[in-house]
Amino acid sequence: MKVTLINTTDAGGGAPIACMRLLKALELKQVDVHMQVQEKKTRDHQVESIGNDLISRLKIRFNFLNERLPFIWFKAKDKSVRFAFSTADTGTDISHKPEILNADILHLHWTNGGYLSINNLKKLFETGKPVVWTLHDMWAFTGGCHYAGECNHFESNCGNCWMLRDPASKDISYAGWMRKNEMLKAVKNIVFVTCSHWLADVARTSSLLKDFRIETIPNPIDTDIFSPKNKTEARIKWNIHPKSKIILFGAANILDRRKGITYLVEALNDLKNNYPDLDKVEIIIFGKNKSFDVNLLPFKVYELNIITSQRDIAELYSLADVFVTPAIEDNLPNTVMESLACGTPVVAFDTGGIPDMVQHKKNGYLAEFKSATDFAAGIHYVLNSERKDELYLNARNKVLQNFTNEIVASKYMVVYQSILNK
Repeated sequence: MKVTLINTTDAGGGAPIACMRLLKALELKQVDVHMQVQEKKTRDHQVESIGNDLISRLKIRFNFLNERLPFIWFKAKDKSVRFAFSTADTGTDISHKPEILNADILHLHWTNGGYLSINNLKKLFETGKPVVWTLHDMWAFTGGCHYAGECNHFESNCGNCWMLRDPASKDISYAGWMRKNEMLKAVKNIVFVTCSHWLADVARTSSLLKDFRIETIPNPIDTDIFSPKNKTEARIKWNIHPKSKIILFGAANILDRRKGITYLVEALNDLKNNYPDLDKVEIIIFGKNKSFDVNLLPFKVYELNIITSQRDIAELYSLADVFVTPAIEDNLPNTVMESLACGTPVVAFDTGGIPDMVQHKKNGYLAEFKSATDFAAGIHYVLNSERKDELYLNARNKVLQNFTNEIVASKYMVVYQSILNK
């Protein structure tokens, strides 16, 4: 069985990480698996890009800017949605690439950012090869947004998009929906896979995907790399006081509107003002931060910026007492799974795919949606719990029982076999 995974890149962001982890999981199952990307950032021999010569690199840059700049300049409502909507009207035809031609199964992941246009996707469908499409957000069934917020226009045909400067019934979200509707007519044999049950439920309500087969399979994780490390040794290495209560927060971009940084600020101030029994609380933040002022947080902050080493990140999870993610929209965030795998409880809002991983008061705390007060209560619950060892053990076991390479790869093998035999 030859499987080609297709993703915009092989590193940087949640989808590339998840896709590369799946590649390694499938490899352990002896699958002949390769990955086709627009831009290769790792040295993995199983990953092929559209080209590394100057012309190819210029084309990659041109496609990205050609899709992004017109939207930013003329369509986007404000800065917060500049990268929240993808028109996919520019891309590269990869249907002739050897990794595509030689594959038994094409496995799509996240292909925006100027990699594959809607027309390019249609050409892949027209090859007649079986397709699995893993959804890392809502884009496949909306007119262009990656997360719809409170909007449900994708249940009909989009239009009047709240992300646009001039929303109208026949705006670019409606045009995007129409193009995808036409694209899906070329589909002959496809299974859509969502990483969370939440996304599956939403996809089944969409006008574009409601008649297609939709399965739920989580992302895998390497439980050897992401495993509990010696907390004392990790704190010494990172110069963290051994007696401090450490709250860890991280994201690819901590200012992404979906990551909910404003709720974290409010929750931590609530924690400071209303829970005097907590002392020696400190915060570690990792991820891209262009302008967030950490002085808004009422505790001592260690700011680490972007961490690329998986082993370093595993140490940070292990030295922390709790990982927090105030995300208001998310599918199956890697950070939550990574923290649990390292035996560190998670506090999060009860939203999106997070409840697939976090079990309330068993391996963390699910706070009432958008309630900073309850979020603070959740942090206090974990930091002050008399059941800490049980929380830590449950966190690790949740991952071992549901998200290992073996478990996830086996589930995908069942899907692959089902479409090959169709």
